[in-house]
Amino acid sequence: MTPRTFYQKLVDAHTVARLDEQNILLFCDLHLMNEYTSPQAFAGLYEERRVVPMPGQNVAVVSHIIPTHPGKIRVIADPPSALQASYLKKNCDTFGIPLFDTNDALQGIEHVVAPEHGMIRPGMVVICGDSHTTTYGALGALGFGIGTTEVEHVLATQTLVYRVAKTMHVRVDGKLAEGVTAKDLVLAIIGRIGARGALGYVIEYSGSAIDALSIEARFTLCNMIVEAGARGALIAPDRKAVDYVMARAPDLAGTYREAALEAWRDLRTDSGAVFDSFHAFDARLVAPQVTWGTSPDQVVGIDEHVPRLDALAEGAVRVSGARALAYTGLREGEAIEGTPVQHVFIGSCTNGRIEDLRAAAAIVRGRHVAQGVRAMVVPGSGAVKAAAEAEGLDRVFLDAGFEWRNAGCSMCLAMNDDVLADGVRCASTTNRNFEGRQGRGAITHLMSPAMAAAAATTGRITDVRRLERNHG
Repeated sequence: MTPRTFYQKLVDAHTVARLDEQNILLFCDLHLMNEYTSPQAFAGLYEERRVVPMPGQNVAVVSHIIPTHPGKIRVIADPPSALQASYLKKNCDTFGIPLFDTNDALQGIEHVVAPEHGMIRPGMVVICGDSHTTTYGALGALGFGIGTTEVEHVLATQTLVYRVAKTMHVRVDGKLAEGVTAKDLVLAIIGRIGARGALGYVIEYSGSAIDALSIEARFTLCNMIVEAGARGALIAPDRKAVDYVMARAPDLAGTYREAALEAWRDLRTDSGAVFDSFHAFDARLVAPQVTWGTSPDQVVGIDEHVPRLDALAEGAVRVSGARALAYTGLREGEAIEGTPVQHVFIGSCTNGRIEDLRAAAAIVRGRHVAQGVRAMVVPGSGAVKAAAEAEGLDRVFLDAGFEWRNAGCSMCLAMNDDVLADGVRCASTTNRNFEGRQGRGAITHLMSPAMAAAAATTGRITDVRRLERNHG
């Protein structure tokens, strides 16, 4: 048999029919939905009088529009947003689809909720009307985002017309230095290959640096690589991944457990399999990263400077760089460290998990938010919030002057009432720094949770390696 990549094995195992040379009909093990990409899809089902044949393999979460203000009862004040949430509940009730609703104690961001409840398992195909579904590659599942029309097709058939991707191998060896995280690593990768460098590819990560990462760090790595245009990301499941899943999947017991373990053993690339593209990175060379522009690939190490425009490639890259500098108000050639910030946001599907909050708290403990800075922490889910409070992390943040919020997407994007004002500069742990992403005219600098915490306590973009961690 011809050696196959991990990606090819997953696609082959889920192919219902081959439609032509490039396209197949792909079976989807799990379909996640949210309130903003599903309404039109449900409307199509009603119009054609279709049913959802496999409701249990679809799960919905209210996440993007939900307010995160402290309090036990959450009320969506914005009428259009409230309507979206109520429609999602009505539609899920009609078709028998499980829903994490607005005031569900376990509600949160879909890409945090799904894996923490054992829904994501190695070898699955998981789709969602959200681009950061690539997150699930951390557990050896092929996840990717789809459009509203495709959401309707999946609801009606549990299948998707899918164009097979090219394959890219990204190998990362060496040990990340103290103060350098998976967020820094993925920003460095995006910075090197570019915002379109993985366009049309599913990436498979490997190497000693990847092996050393925790599962939550791998979630971050797979989540953000979509910002390089990737159609998916995969990490072959190892003991860490298996243990993570088994701890959250009580249904996998007895013979089911043994069958799962046996099936998962083959979820890796065969020796001799050929990828369409290859990149190698040395983790030892990665410093804490900070974006300077309005695309995640416009990024530098904290010890570097904003690039000079004449050093950028002629054409679209240089034009984009000039526009980015005009928007962010930075000057070419100046140091990124020391740039003042007025807001700090820690959260999102990229960095809103318990390990992220622990990393930020280790920097914040014993310090205080700088004068003139507003800082907020938004856990990625109700379960993360409860775990953080059980560890006392909420008190660490509150004592330091942070806002401790309820779970949700919050200030990752301006689709709720957590919106930045024009001209406010934010150190953010989110995944996108596009123009207006956190509010019209707002300026976003992407960085790790520890780096964001350092910025909160100093009032400026700061090399976290200069700050002593307080673990007591």
